[in-house]
Amino acid sequence: MSYLRLRASRRMLASAVLLSCGLALPVPAHAKGHSAATTQKAPHVAQARPVQVGTASWYGRKHAGKPTASGAIFDPDRLTAAHRTLPLGTQVRVTDLASGRSVVVTINDRGPYIHGRIIDLSHQAADQLGMVDDGLAKVRLDVM
Repeated sequence: MSYLRLRASRRMLASAVLLSCGLALPVPAHAKGHSAATTQKAPHVAQARPVQVGTASWYGRKHAGKPTASGAIFDPDRLTAAHRTLPLGTQVRVTDLASGRSVVVTINDRGPYIHGRIIDLSHQAADQLGMVDDGLAKVRLDVM
């Protein structure tokens, strides 16, 4: 793939991610001066939809001190999580569908790698949801 095609592919991917999160896009340099606005607004969504609904698990003390996919050192006492596809650094509200409790975590790792699970929470996040003893919970994920 040529350098220019690779740059265009990355730009389109970044635009898609920003739009899916409801963020504004910068106007390309060649389009500046054609309008007073300096950004394009993402289309208004009437009601936010969940990113995913599925099973959450948690990981804790045995992984403490190890590097995560983001490069940060894993700390089970921080509100972090692992997700297979969401961009690293994304903040996600995780809501336990049974209890209604929710917690906002930052995606800083990749996983879970067990079939049927959609997110691995840090011990602190699992504790705030009240799922430490059960180990698993049916949750809804919403990008913040």
